Amino acid sequence: MSVVASEPDVARSRRVLWPAATIAGLGAATLALAVRDPHERGSWGLCPSAAVGIACPGCGGLRAVNDLTHGRVLDAASSNLYLVVAIPVVVFLLGRWALDAWRGTERGGSAATTPLLVVAGVALVAFTVLRNLPGLEWLAP
Repeated sequence: MSVVASEPDVARSRRVLWPAATIAGLGAATLALAVRDPHERGSWGLCPSAAVGIACPGCGGLRAVNDLTHGRVLDAASSNLYLVVAIPVVVFLLGRWALDAWRGTERGGSAATTPLLVVAGVALVAFTVLRNLPGLEWLAP
């Protein structure tokens, strides 16, 4: 006896494909960072921006994720404060995307979307500049 998926089930599986693939990919990367310690120099290769002496906004991100997977929130914040603040927002947005895809909900852009993206972008640029200034070494990885 064969089971044929109904049209709503097929439509749902198509809708949830990208959110599920994104979450699975991020989960696999997080697991890899939990297993292979990026605190060991060169364990994940060399960072091009660090090679020229610039701390980009992602510098320390691998160490921060590793620290978070081991419950060391303060160590993670010391490695990359911006990432530690951004992760809960990203997790919320990924969860909302997956739930909306599951339910078939379409969200239109809101009046708050653009200003929030601008604020996040400005904060990212400010974080990058500040972590490279003398006297603010505590922001650098």
